[in-house]
Amino acid sequence: MDPLNRTMEARRRRQGENVRMPSDDRLPASGHVRTWAGLIRSVRVGQAAITVVLVAVGSWRALLDGVPLPWVLAIGLVFLGWYVGGLLLGERTGGPRLAAGWLIGLTLIWLGAVAVSPEYVWLAFALWLLAGFVLRMRWAAVLSILILAVVIAAPVLHHGSTSYANVIGPLVGGVFALGIARGYLELVRDARERRRLIASLVATQQEMAALQDELARTQRESGANEERARVSRDIHDTVAQSMTSIGMLARMAGEPDADVTRSLEQISELAAGGLADARRIVNDLMPAELDGTALGDALGRMLERLSDETGIAAALQADGDLPSLGLDAEVALLRTAQSALANVRAHAGASRVVVTLADAGDAVRLDIVDDGRGFDPARLDAPGPEGGYGLRAMRARLRELGGGLDVESAPGDGTALSAHVPIGRRSARMPDGGHRPAPGARPGEGAAP
Repeated sequence: MDPLNRTMEARRRRQGENVRMPSDDRLPASGHVRTWAGLIRSVRVGQAAITVVLVAVGSWRALLDGVPLPWVLAIGLVFLGWYVGGLLLGERTGGPRLAAGWLIGLTLIWLGAVAVSPEYVWLAFALWLLAGFVLRMRWAAVLSILILAVVIAAPVLHHGSTSYANVIGPLVGGVFALGIARGYLELVRDARERRRLIASLVATQQEMAALQDELARTQRESGANEERARVSRDIHDTVAQSMTSIGMLARMAGEPDADVTRSLEQISELAAGGLADARRIVNDLMPAELDGTALGDALGRMLERLSDETGIAAALQADGDLPSLGLDAEVALLRTAQSALANVRAHAGASRVVVTLADAGDAVRLDIVDDGRGFDPARLDAPGPEGGYGLRAMRARLRELGGGLDVESAPGDGTALSAHVPIGRRSARMPDGGHRPAPGARPGEGAAP
């Protein structure tokens, strides 16, 4: 992978990994669902065991009451067969009407058993449990009262008498069984709601993971686009300007009275500087001009080179106590100055240019004024083969830092360009050089009219 791709990939990782959610992260609530499901199964097994025990007790007491064994076996098998068949059928088809019909059939079988022997009233407890689970509360209460009436009346019908125990005991048992059944039903409903809620949460989590993947992808693409825009601006402001200057110097060297040796030296210097800029763009490092020096010093060297190569009188006016800027802000101002001075060199036809670097309170302002031929800013809205990209690139770079660019120009009246970037939170001061004229310029020289 080449250095430029490594730089872009690193930025994509920095931007994308901040929002990445692990795809194997899962809700830890499935154990609770299994716990509730296990509890419900335990209640069902317990209910079935109670029914089998009650059938056994009723059958044994019926035998002791004189009921023939074939009758006892038949009643027990029919009751248990209907009970088990209903459970199995309910697991497959379900439905409240089918369950209610099954319970009514089981109740009728029980009534037949009680008609044979009052000892089968023991099975009423199983019916009360089922009534509370299968029927709505109102109908469960009605059926439970009817069953209780049969339980109380059975001893009277068979033996002609009863006791308070035969009334109070079944009454308490019926209420208790109905309460257990309703509690069991609430457990089932709660488990279903938990299962539905957890399924919804898992689906939401998966959707969020997909959205975050999409956000990470979008941010990676945005980072790549920003990197491309940065590289294109840097190439325009550095390598392209160096190539333009080299071309101008090469043409000047072909003139009869040209100093070819001096032109070749200048071309060599520009080529070396362009190569250094290209390498630093690829490696995403600071500009060569800012390598270990202050912004004012870098601007001064640029003006010296401009004056030396073109004869334009160039001056730098810089406040002596400038706020400290971040590297991005210094790079933005430096690139703005480079692009503007390249335009002065190539297009303005100016004799003088003044660069001012000043503290504007909440921002650092860079002004570049020349006395050249000027232009109509409205004609540079769209870049073309002949230029126009520079102003757009300057504005885009400065806006990324919260700054801006203002251009005032008119044909024949020169050009004034003003860039500003906001000052960060740091308030450290650094000496940035005072008024520093370039060769060929007069100290204190102001903007050209």
